[in-house]
Amino acid sequence: MSSKPKPSSTKKHIAPDSSPFWETTALGDMSEAQWESLCDGCGKCCLNKFIDDDEGDLQPTAEIKQNEQVHFTNIVCDLLNTKSCSCSQYERRTEFVPDCIKLTKDNLDDIFFMPNSCSYRRLHEGRGLPSWHPLLNRNKKTAMHQAGMSVRGKTVYEAMVDMTEFEDYIALWPLADLD
Repeated sequence: MSSKPKPSSTKKHIAPDSSPFWETTALGDMSEAQWESLCDGCGKCCLNKFIDDDEGDLQPTAEIKQNEQVHFTNIVCDLLNTKSCSCSQYERRTEFVPDCIKLTKDNLDDIFFMPNSCSYRRLHEGRGLPSWHPLLNRNKKTAMHQAGMSVRGKTVYEAMVDMTEFEDYIALWPLADLD
């Protein structure tokens, strides 16, 4: 007489949620480590940007007014390592460059100065991370560089530029966004 196999348990093993933290945690609730890891390291935030306004005073600003437009240039901060696309003085950058705007959870609503491809901006706008983001590519920047989404090979240091001629350096490539 053969024995019949016992029926399997009706309980199913439910795996814990394995969704990545950026899909399950609000930006404002992220730990410092999670927040920092969202930066794709493209270097676009280190580009000099100017606002087209009627005053023409070229002063730093923390806001954009109606009918004003942000123009990106290919002029990059002198602290940026343009090969790695990393700030050479990241922890002390605001000491060396007082106009450097540090993106935080508190000023996230005012990120008009960040490019459309910025991971913080994309998540804030509900668009998710792009396929080239290092978090989706074993924490490597290779896919980002290959997709042309970083500043690598596209910039000139601000110390090498006559800033009165900034209009000659306005660039459209920083506005590109993929997926």
